Amino acid sequence: MFKKIKEGKIEIYVPKEKKVSKALPVFYNSIMKFNRDISIVLLEAVKNKEMKIGLPLAGSGVRGIRLLKELKKNKIEQIHFNDYSEKAIELINKNIKLNKLNTGKNKVKQKNKTKDKIIIHNKDANLFLRQSKGFDYIDIDPFGTPNPYLDSAMIKLSRKGILAITATDTSALCGTFPKACRRKYWAEPLRNELKHEIGLRILTRKIQLVAAQYDKALLPIYSYSKDHYMRVFFSCEKGKTKVDKIIKQHEYYKEVGPMWLGKLWDKSLAAKIHKQIKDKFTETIANEAKIEEHCDIGFYDIHVFCKKNKLTIPRMDILIEKIKKNKYKVSRTHFSDYGIRSNIKEEKLIGIIKKI
Repeated sequence: MFKKIKEGKIEIYVPKEKKVSKALPVFYNSIMKFNRDISIVLLEAVKNKEMKIGLPLAGSGVRGIRLLKELKKNKIEQIHFNDYSEKAIELINKNIKLNKLNTGKNKVKQKNKTKDKIIIHNKDANLFLRQSKGFDYIDIDPFGTPNPYLDSAMIKLSRKGILAITATDTSALCGTFPKACRRKYWAEPLRNELKHEIGLRILTRKIQLVAAQYDKALLPIYSYSKDHYMRVFFSCEKGKTKVDKIIKQHEYYKEVGPMWLGKLWDKSLAAKIHKQIKDKFTETIANEAKIEEHCDIGFYDIHVFCKKNKLTIPRMDILIEKIKKNKYKVSRTHFSDYGIRSNIKEEKLIGIIKKI
């Protein structure tokens, strides 16, 4: 039923079944390894220390065990694993022992008391959050929409805390099922080459609105769309004025939305993440973050742009170099293999392409 695998610096037991679905005896998705890699690197890069971490949907325990093994010791004060499935709880305990992280051997000093560093719960995810004393980092990584867990997460997210949200219902966010997007995310999606960025911004706004009810301002610090999911990390600040500033950046874009029109990245953090995960994906995001403040939202899909304007498609590297020589900001975008993010105007871009 289970097999042993290696992920990051740990070994864990996971279900043998190859097909990822809710029917798995305990949920584990190998494709989400990158998702977990980013979480670890991001938490290492931020200043937050001695965090109390809440994992409401712990599954096999892979995320939490990797956090314990791969983050520096001063990062985690206490980590709470929770899952509604009794089989998941059995597997979490088994995987903790496999990695020599037995709960009895991990203690933390707290106000002259000694407490367990690792705590395991077998509850409904919302009940787990509501009955907690609050967390400095909450990771919501569900199968489908994160909506059912947002209220509880906002209530229990600490001031200056970090919230990580995954959404795998991209068919709604990207416009395949617009009615579902309207119901779940209170917005009109866009079904074209910009769909992933627009979907990510719609998701971001929805999460921010839920937080706003509790006077919590959530600012995206790192975001991306990859494979079958979207992911946003937020930093939390408390206060009505800060919330009002967030809401002011909720607008329509070309008659779709409303959505978050603000920044998707903290450029310093994006650079730190790429320094640790040296691949094309994080490099592209780091480059996007560098020029984000100079550009409007959206990007040019060069294949679509050239077809629309009856132009010959140029080589991307040559085009980018030409745009830079004309003193414009430009970067590839992780949202599209053929996309560039730039502050160049459409007429000027046409002129440059014609000369290539």
